[in-house]
Amino acid sequence: MVKKEERAAAESPRERYRAQVRAEIKEHAWQQVATAGASALSLNAIAKRMGMSGPALYRYYASRDDLITELVKEAYRSLADTLHDTAATGADLRALAHTLRDWALEDPHRYLLVYGTPVPGYHAPDDVTGVSDAIMKTLLDACTAALAARPVAPPAPGFLAGHREWAAGHPAPPAALRLALAFWTRLHGVLSLELAGHFAGMGFDPALLFTAELDDLAPR
Repeated sequence: MVKKEERAAAESPRERYRAQVRAEIKEHAWQQVATAGASALSLNAIAKRMGMSGPALYRYYASRDDLITELVKEAYRSLADTLHDTAATGADLRALAHTLRDWALEDPHRYLLVYGTPVPGYHAPDDVTGVSDAIMKTLLDACTAALAARPVAPPAPGFLAGHREWAAGHPAPPAALRLALAFWTRLHGVLSLELAGHFAGMGFDPALLFTAELDDLAPR
């Protein structure tokens, strides 16, 4: 395998410069997402901040959607790698849940870009799904292991046996599919509401609600 340093050395000065400019554009884009949301992302505004003309910047990203796709892929890869690294230590489903929450709280705008309100007019290309599938694979592995440790697996709705496309070919049994869906919808529901500020003034720590949902999904 070619090391990262060796790949960098093999790149031409023009290729390295292009990569640096694209990275700087993404940095400004993340700043825009944090301050005004992804729907307000403007390539012309980024070009102005970088001292470039609009047409010059479009040589690096052909459109706003092209840039948003890069940000979405970057967010998915970050979460996929974070969960994979946690799972590689032998961590269980509960640990993965807390890893997910820590990742979301570390950068709420990154989380909301991929799990919040869809950006108006933006449609993710098919290859984005491939990046997100790695996240679900890690979750399905953990759910399968969690159920294997229980004396009796909970029943699963019959429709899951014939609707497995979202599992991307993972061999998890229907009960594990059901657990993964419950984990994904319930914990993301709590996180999304928390990060959007909907628990403000309700008088309790959202972390307690997150833990209560997790206790129900993955008993200690």
